[in-house]
Amino acid sequence: WYQRRVRGRSSSQAHPADSSVLQTTGQMTDSAITNLEKKDPFADLTEDREDDTQKEDIHIRIQQRNGRKSLTTIQGISQNYDLKRIIKVVKKEFHCNGTVVEHPEYGEVLQLQGDQRKNMKLFLTQIGLASSDQIKVHGF
Repeated sequence: WYQRRVRGRSSSQAHPADSSVLQTTGQMTDSAITNLEKKDPFADLTEDREDDTQKEDIHIRIQQRNGRKSLTTIQGISQNYDLKRIIKVVKKEFHCNGTVVEHPEYGEVLQLQGDQRKNMKLFLTQIGLASSDQIKVHGF
C-alpha cells in the first residue's frame, strides 16, 4: 500500500519523508541512535536536595469551628515546595477538603477540614519533607 502510494506520486508531489524512507538501506548503525548514553533521570533532583531541606519547624494546629467541626492548619513548610501540589495529594490521601491560604504573619498556610494532625505528621515524615523532631503538633 505504501509503495503504491509513493509510486503513484510524481517527483514534485513526493513527500520529503518518503525519499528518506526509500534511500535507507534497512541497517541501523550506532551513530544513528542518539540515546545510547546512560542518564539518571533523578540526578538533578538529588543535586538540588541539599538546598531544599526543611530548616524551620512545621507547626500543625487545630482550630475548633462550630459543634464537632474543626480545621487543621499547617504552617512553616518551606517556600521551596509547591504547596498546591502537596495539598492536592493530601486531599486525596485523607479524603478531606483543603486549601492554601495566604496569612499576613505566617505566609502560606495549609488548611484541612477535620482533625488531621496525626495524619499530617505521619505524612510529612513519610515523604521526607521534615523529620519528626521538626514537626510540632499543637492543640487539645
